[in-house]
Amino acid sequence: MNPLELQAYLHQHIPLSHAMDVSVVEASPHQVVLSAPLAPNINHRDTVFGGSASAVAILAAWSMLHLRLSAEGLGSRLVIQRNTMDYLAPMAGTFTAVAQAPAAQVWQPFARMLQRKGIGRIVQASVLHYQGEAAGQLEGEFVAFGPGYVSPA
Repeated sequence: MNPLELQAYLHQHIPLSHAMDVSVVEASPHQVVLSAPLAPNINHRDTVFGGSASAVAILAAWSMLHLRLSAEGLGSRLVIQRNTMDYLAPMAGTFTAVAQAPAAQVWQPFARMLQRKGIGRIVQASVLHYQGEAAGQLEGEFVAFGPGYVSPA
């Protein structure tokens, strides 16, 4: 999936990404970079609203996992279960969220569990950048459900 395809997917399936004017700068098996402008994400202090910052960070992490799952033919429903967000500096303009591919020692057990049990959990991070500096850090736990997964009663 190239950046324009991922951007179209996000805007269609996660409408908030369109309202926030999120664009996909990079979409590769190694890294996802999203960008968002200040205007639709502004707060009362003329900086990026914390909820917007968190949403873009989650979108980057989710997109990284979505691309990897798709590339490996692991069809699934991917959702975030919990996250922590650290805000390191205010952002007063266009900012980016960068998510690196999970390390093999994290990805392989996740993919194996998803294939065997129909469910897998993985922790994925993303970092917000503003003017070349880290401005925030997200760590999220995501759950992937395989196509035939049935929750135990």
